[in-house]
Amino acid sequence: MIEPAELKPAVTISYNPANGEKIGETPVDTLDDLKDAINLARKAQKTWAAKSYSERKKYLLKIRDYIVENADNLSEIISLDSGKTLVDALSTEVLPVTMAINYYAKNAGKLLKRHYIKPGNILLINKRAYVDRVPYGVIGIISPWNYPFAIPFHEIAMALITGNTVILKAASQTQEVSKAITRCVRAANLPEGVFTNLNLPGKLAGNGFVDLGVDKIFFTGSVEVGKQLMAKCAENLTPLSLELGGKDAMIVLEDADLDRAVAGALWAGFSNTGQSCAGVERIFVQSSIYEKFSEKLKFEIKKLKFGSNKKFSSDIGTLTTESQLLKVREHVNDAIEKGASIFSANDNVGEKNGYSHAPVLVENVNNDMLIQFEETFGPVLTLKKFEKVEEAIAEANNSNLGLTASIWTKNHSEGKNIASKIQAGTVTINDHLMSHGLAETPWGGFKQSGPGRTHGYIGLEEMTQPQCIVNDILPGVKKNMWWYPHNQDVFNGLKDAMKFLYGKNLGEKAGAIPGLLKVFLRTFRKDN
Repeated sequence: MIEPAELKPAVTISYNPANGEKIGETPVDTLDDLKDAINLARKAQKTWAAKSYSERKKYLLKIRDYIVENADNLSEIISLDSGKTLVDALSTEVLPVTMAINYYAKNAGKLLKRHYIKPGNILLINKRAYVDRVPYGVIGIISPWNYPFAIPFHEIAMALITGNTVILKAASQTQEVSKAITRCVRAANLPEGVFTNLNLPGKLAGNGFVDLGVDKIFFTGSVEVGKQLMAKCAENLTPLSLELGGKDAMIVLEDADLDRAVAGALWAGFSNTGQSCAGVERIFVQSSIYEKFSEKLKFEIKKLKFGSNKKFSSDIGTLTTESQLLKVREHVNDAIEKGASIFSANDNVGEKNGYSHAPVLVENVNNDMLIQFEETFGPVLTLKKFEKVEEAIAEANNSNLGLTASIWTKNHSEGKNIASKIQAGTVTINDHLMSHGLAETPWGGFKQSGPGRTHGYIGLEEMTQPQCIVNDILPGVKKNMWWYPHNQDVFNGLKDAMKFLYGKNLGEKAGAIPGLLKVFLRTFRKDN
């Protein structure tokens, strides 16, 4: 049962996290609104699913075209609502979404085409089977505030192209972006009920989706909330896909291109002000190059420009929420208290305008520090040396999370060998924090980063269910060999079938043929 909702404010107020300016307000929806949306989506889904991939493709490409034509405006909205820089907004959200929509629109039909299954043995060669991928129905998407445009849009595109209808519950903290998503989707003139975007309080959305009967939920957020939602989904066996964050490791070998590795660490650690579930948080560097790497990284950190998210020249924006700023400060202060050394581009760490926090490099870390195991989700990198590669692998895997990781080396064979030993859903070699933008690659993690995948052919399969159709093509058959009535001839004939299939020699196989034929021929008779 759904519990009565607590009294909620009539609107959600949106503020620019860089300066506290009010930038908009959004009406808060209710569980009754959700119920109506699900009912409408369920009615619309049958008609939407009946359309061909080619027909649905045309709708998605209209969305893509609208985003391309309005890239400047969308980037500005994302920047103002989340605190990220304009370049971050375009490069990690708007551009990847256009590529993703285009990919899913043009490839889903081929990737999910009917799969014909080769018969498993000659005895049942008349049973011909194939598998179709059929949509779940109504998909509920609960998306986060750190990539408020890109994360939900990937899932929206995958759900729509596969014949599902969508109810989106976007993060309350970034409702201006949420409304921009609605404008993008409306540009395609989708049939009524195919897509609905609701501003629901987070505490109500998950329970509401389950109790009111969406067919599958895709959730991106914290481990804690993911566990609660998984327990709730168990009540109705509602299918659930979870992406719950990471504590990504970067392993730098002594033969790595140091300039490239340092540049990669800057990008993957500080992009979106470190608020990336697949961003680097822990760097492990081979001891022979540790000092040189550390010096280069500090030198480059000093050059980073941070400030207003309205400037194209800003490298680092602000954190999105005050609670996230406080968590970053807590982790840094805890590390200092426990003996870490801190390097920052700003002597007065965390005391700039809005929710800004300067990039920080933490050395002399140990496993007693919060920063080594809890997801910091801010512009903070830890640096630790290792002697042998096995040590780095063990350090990287010493986490309850396993979303992505990276190996930095000029030896690609060695890189792939190490990557295969890392407990993470995606491991990149000489790159990091970019595979989310590769629509063709699956996205998801190991361990408590959550079960399920989005993106790529696996993500498209997650939006659908496999339905197997088995057709008996043999004419004149009245019954199967093992149907009633039973007798000893049936028993012996079925044993002979096994000997014919799996006998150790030709003599045993040949000797089984008379008994097999006897039980086989009964399939054409009504009586016995």
